[in-house]
Amino acid sequence: MKTLQIIRESPGPILQLQLLLLLLTRVCIYGYKPVIIVHGILDGPKQFNTMAFHINKVHPGTEVTVIDLYDNLASLEPMWKQVQDFRKAFNSIVQNATDGVHLVCFSQGGLICRALLSMAPDHNVHTFVSLSSPQAGQYGDTEYLRRVFPDCTKKIVFHFCYNRVGQKVSICNYWNDPHHRPRYLEGNDFLAMLNGDRPHNNMKAWRENFLNIKKLVLIGGPDDGVITPWQSSHFGFYDSDENIVEMRNQESYKNNTFGLKTLDARGDVSVCVHSGVKHIQWHSNYTVFMTCIEKWLT
Repeated sequence: MKTLQIIRESPGPILQLQLLLLLLTRVCIYGYKPVIIVHGILDGPKQFNTMAFHINKVHPGTEVTVIDLYDNLASLEPMWKQVQDFRKAFNSIVQNATDGVHLVCFSQGGLICRALLSMAPDHNVHTFVSLSSPQAGQYGDTEYLRRVFPDCTKKIVFHFCYNRVGQKVSICNYWNDPHHRPRYLEGNDFLAMLNGDRPHNNMKAWRENFLNIKKLVLIGGPDDGVITPWQSSHFGFYDSDENIVEMRNQESYKNNTFGLKTLDARGDVSVCVHSGVKHIQWHSNYTVFMTCIEKWLT
């Protein structure tokens, strides 16, 4: 009876080339999608060096781009102006990302990204991470308010914000005073349109564009200290008595004005809450990254 012989010769050049091509193919197939980061108010790209490090530590080789526009004081420029320029930078990146990209957007940047996504037909964003962003608006006496309006408290800011001059300052574009709803609806040219609080002709198209994302990740927490109320990072907000109305009880959700209810019904809204994290710590906190962000950036 003959014994089966196992030949252990070195693979020839053709086989070696085939193995190399197979390896390269696997790298291409299983590579990570590029990540685009948009900074917040009164900061810039350098604040996101730690996050970029975290991403590449866990997902080696990921292309991470922090868009360098409207840094620091320039972030107070009107929101629609910023959206247009961020959209140009965004388009130049995604046109070469055939498998799609992820968006991580912090604070004010989360609103810029949502506006950008609403206005971009056929975009290829897979996951949109909204990191401590005032998605339902801002109403609070915080350090950031004092830096922009040193002599104002939250109760009187609406006098300045809800007019043509005030709408030239970014924070006024998402200032949502629950005690002056009619003034907000009439005088706010950004958030009222983005959330569909004030009906407009582009609502249907914006909703369809926004719904092209595959996952919406909402991150925030009670110790933020800037986003007020902190539940705004999860689309919750005050009623006229400053009681919190959670996301699913908001009129914009119930009326599905910009697609949030549809995303939620699809199972594509992830809400992540972390205590003990200050506003400027979200993008450098490794625990937040690993528990709320990392798994969505594949």
